[in-house]
Amino acid sequence: MKILVISNLYPPHEIGGYEIRCRDVCERLRSYGHSIHILTSDHHVPGRDPVDEPHVSRTLKIHGMYGNPWLPIHKLYAQEKHNHQALIHQIESMRPDVIHVWNMGGISKSLLHRLEQGTIPVVYDVSDHWIARSLNADVWLSWWNHSSSFARRAGRSLLTASGIRWLLSRDVPCRSASDLKFRHIYFCSAFMRDHTASKGWPVAHASVIHCGIDTSAFAVKQEHSAFSKLLWVGRLSEDKDPLTAVRALAGAHQLGLRHLTLDLYGHGDADYVARVDQEIEALGLQSHVQRKSAPAAEMRGLYSKYDALLFTSDWGEPFALTPLEAMASGLPVITSLDGGQPELAQHGINSLIAAAKQPVLYAERIQELSSSAGMRAAISRTGLHEVRTRFDIEPISREIEQFLERVIRK
Repeated sequence: MKILVISNLYPPHEIGGYEIRCRDVCERLRSYGHSIHILTSDHHVPGRDPVDEPHVSRTLKIHGMYGNPWLPIHKLYAQEKHNHQALIHQIESMRPDVIHVWNMGGISKSLLHRLEQGTIPVVYDVSDHWIARSLNADVWLSWWNHSSSFARRAGRSLLTASGIRWLLSRDVPCRSASDLKFRHIYFCSAFMRDHTASKGWPVAHASVIHCGIDTSAFAVKQEHSAFSKLLWVGRLSEDKDPLTAVRALAGAHQLGLRHLTLDLYGHGDADYVARVDQEIEALGLQSHVQRKSAPAAEMRGLYSKYDALLFTSDWGEPFALTPLEAMASGLPVITSLDGGQPELAQHGINSLIAAAKQPVLYAERIQELSSSAGMRAAISRTGLHEVRTRFDIEPISREIEQFLERVIRK
């Protein structure tokens, strides 16, 4: 297959797991003998060195997100047109068999109209809320189609009556996002599919292909006799809720487990990070909680040095990778049931289930793990087996490959 992949971000300039998963799948599809070209943005993450990859074109422009400027409509047209020309160039030069759309956050959604009106089949991989939450907020499409101020409506009417809208739409489609069909689409979880459908998008027919990770890349914990070091990994932000982990440690101390420590790995907005530090100090945990950071490659060897992962997200995680990584490291996980987590977590079997924003319950789960080395070992063993058999990137990539092949045959 010749596959043109479209993604807003791509490593080494990633900011999350979506882009890393995109790269991992693309690399495996290439290893299977398929021709892959990635069309992505020129967004640059500070401190990341550029990488010369002939199969990656970083020519798309991001609007608004990740620190990029928000443009007035007349300047936005030029950026939208640039993105369409970049897409057309890649299609004409590659002539792909299928176009594989990943995350479109910050990227011109009008590109999707061009793709769906073309003759090349389009497959969507959705592991984010970019359809459910942000598609209707696309500035270009909403300017032309959503009711707003009298001045905007009058301007639209004038541009439509004069034929200017028709002329502009030849370069940059102006149709409503509600016209998109998403004929060939899969989601990373049934939760993400159903949530997106509940917002009125025509995706109820979508398949589910769960996220996968390279389980072979993780060092595996071998010994569960000790229990003293707790771990939290993620973005330091309200939605990931590290405060619940900090408060859970305080609760565990109150239950008599005063030897326990907690390391928080991640970065975040300065104001929120200061709030976390203030909470640590207010609870008197300065000597028991440390904030740290490590690149993804280093984290693969760090999980196994801890005794349990606290996963506390509370925002509608499509299907979280952090619990999978902990399980691949032989680590017991205490998790909320946020978003797609019910499709992974089984209480007392491969994890212990707590609840978002309930640090007392997390503390009780910590106490349960502390009281039984046998439970820790059994949960870790089951989690490791499941992540290797159900969520390894290799079988997941094969499933995606088969999905793409079926669409081409149709």
